[in-house]
Amino acid sequence: MSDLGDWFRSIPLITRYWFAGSIVVPLIGKLGLVSPIYLFLWPDVFINRFQIWRPITATFFFPVGPGTGFLYLVNLYFLYQYSSRLETGAFDGRPADYMFMLLFNWICIVVSFCLIYGNILPLLCFLLTLQLLMIPFIMSVLYVWAQLNRDMIVSFWFGTRFKACYLPWVILGFNYIIGGSVINELIGNLVGHLYFFLMFKYPMDLGGRHFLSTPQFLYRWLPNRRGGVSGFGVPPASMRNAAEDHQGGGRHNWGQGFRLGDQ
Repeated sequence: MSDLGDWFRSIPLITRYWFAGSIVVPLIGKLGLVSPIYLFLWPDVFINRFQIWRPITATFFFPVGPGTGFLYLVNLYFLYQYSSRLETGAFDGRPADYMFMLLFNWICIVVSFCLIYGNILPLLCFLLTLQLLMIPFIMSVLYVWAQLNRDMIVSFWFGTRFKACYLPWVILGFNYIIGGSVINELIGNLVGHLYFFLMFKYPMDLGGRHFLSTPQFLYRWLPNRRGGVSGFGVPPASMRNAAEDHQGGGRHNWGQGFRLGDQ
């Protein structure tokens, strides 16, 4: 138990709370302490009946059972691995910026699901359990990590090796095989791409304006732990060094990463 506690405390702060919530909330639903029907995101009751907790609980909840347990554990592993790597890598010492990225992705996913479920394909969304936001939220973070480490070679199951930029799409296919749906993963990838484009690609590679900036209240709540600059649109030190090495040339080297499965 001491080793387990030490491991849990070693997880970066924001990832630690996200990881713990993704275990506690499904456990609450599994034990019947709260009916799972109150943990899903139903846009009509969320908007019309002001059940404002639903987007939050739907982000942490996943119905764990014989047919979904493996999918849940796999995505919990992805959450731990890639959220930890982003928080201690590109966002090292800048928890407010990392929290802003999570909030931006989360809001975009909630809006997307409300629009899809409420206006476009309600029956299809019901059948595909699109009232749950855990997988698209995790995939949006994984997509950002993959783009920041796009040229790194990663290893996946059965020894397959490919560039990290392809990892979100490989996982999309993998989750389709074990879970039977790609809508969740696709929305997560699209939201992750939107954040990456607005935050990094458009202002840095294409010379556009900065559309995203971290609100000051987040810096007051989660101050930088070391020298760094406040505000979004400014790359971490590792990215700035890579950009300086490639001035006048094409694509930036977004930094080093980790192989899938490394500790």
